[in-house]
Amino acid sequence: MLEGKATVKQTDMSEKMQIHAKASASHALDLFDVSDCLSLAAHIKKEFDRSYGSGWQCVVGSNFGCFFTHSKGTFIYFSLETLNFLIFKAASN
Repeated sequence: MLEGKATVKQTDMSEKMQIHAKASASHALDLFDVSDCLSLAAHIKKEFDRSYGSGWQCVVGSNFGCFFTHSKGTFIYFSLETLNFLIFKAASN
């Protein structure tokens, strides 16, 4: 497991949820090739939907831009290995 090697760049998640996010990313990297960003993101998104309810989004890659609105307390952006991980729950109207 690599979750201890993740570098959090920005977050407003609770410590417990941050640990879960990093562990989910590490587990996904154990299951899928580092180049399969779609499968990595899908795995993490489904894990968060199961654990915290639907509406989660996940972006994985080494180079991406984004602009979004998220629900308070549900955002994390971190790096692990050569990839960046962005996980958040979409804001409700």
